[in-house]
Amino acid sequence: MNWHAAVERTVTGLGYDLVDCERSSQGLLRVFIDRVPGQVYETGDSESVTVDDCEKVTRQLQYALEVESVDYSRLEVSSPGLDRPLKRPADYERFAGAEVDITLKLAFQGRKKYRGVLGAAPEGGWQLVFLDGKEEKVLGFSLDEVREARLVPVVDFKGRARKQRPEAAEAGETRLSGGHEE
Repeated sequence: MNWHAAVERTVTGLGYDLVDCERSSQGLLRVFIDRVPGQVYETGDSESVTVDDCEKVTRQLQYALEVESVDYSRLEVSSPGLDRPLKRPADYERFAGAEVDITLKLAFQGRKKYRGVLGAAPEGGWQLVFLDGKEEKVLGFSLDEVREARLVPVVDFKGRARKQRPEAAEAGETRLSGGHEE
């Protein structure tokens, strides 16, 4: 069995989302996990991955990798961070309505990097609604055109939820205007 399949089976078997994993030539095995919305965890009711989550996954991975005879020198399990990468179609679906940074493989109208609100395109695929100066524009794209996509970090030191327009909150969306929330 290959190491990636063993990691994925173990992480998802514990009820977590495997965001990414990588293996270095020095023997480091790095695993990024996330909580699945709606899932109840015995480690608490935080929306974010906790230290207890990482510890639980680490212990189970150590056992599983030993059983599978996977050779590694060090194992790191952590959250994907505030700027979580979007890698799979399920990530795009989960974070539709969120502000993201997207880097395209090929430049479109002279640029590769865009920041805006992610959404499903009416004709299929995905779209990014962004401000170009004071004008709102829409960039349609497919996942194979994206080099990298990441959530824009939202840091709130006061512990309050993001402020949304009442109609946006009812629709479950977050819209940004000029880099500031409406």
